[in-house]
Amino acid sequence: MQVYLAAPFFSDEQISRVSVLEQALENNPTVDDYYSPRQHQTTDAPQFSAAWAAEVFLRDVTQVRKADVIVTVADYRDNDADSGTAFEQGMAYVLETPIVMFEETDYQTNLMLTESLTTFISDPSELAQLDFHALPNQPFSGKRL
Repeated sequence: MQVYLAAPFFSDEQISRVSVLEQALENNPTVDDYYSPRQHQTTDAPQFSAAWAAEVFLRDVTQVRKADVIVTVADYRDNDADSGTAFEQGMAYVLETPIVMFEETDYQTNLMLTESLTTFISDPSELAQLDFHALPNQPFSGKRL
């Protein structure tokens, strides 16, 4: 099972959260491999240049298309979901790729994210034990916006 991990990684808290989820995916016996954009930001172009952005975008979009499942992290900054993560989740939904959404914060989550998911989890240990070959239909249980 190939998993794509869509998550923001702009603060120490977000990087810590994504690192825990990466470890959970590594420990999950039903995951063959995972792709985390956080680990694939390096290109030959200067960071944040147009060439860098084009390469990172194409790489990430290609990996979303290759994924059997996408895991998204609903994480908020200034009361808004990360736009890159929302884009990747929307892309997965259109591709009919199952979506596992992880959220451990107490923010209201946009209904476009909550209604497009297959499985909702709120504890990293759930991700380590989740059977990606038989994802349960587990609806969102937090606050919607």
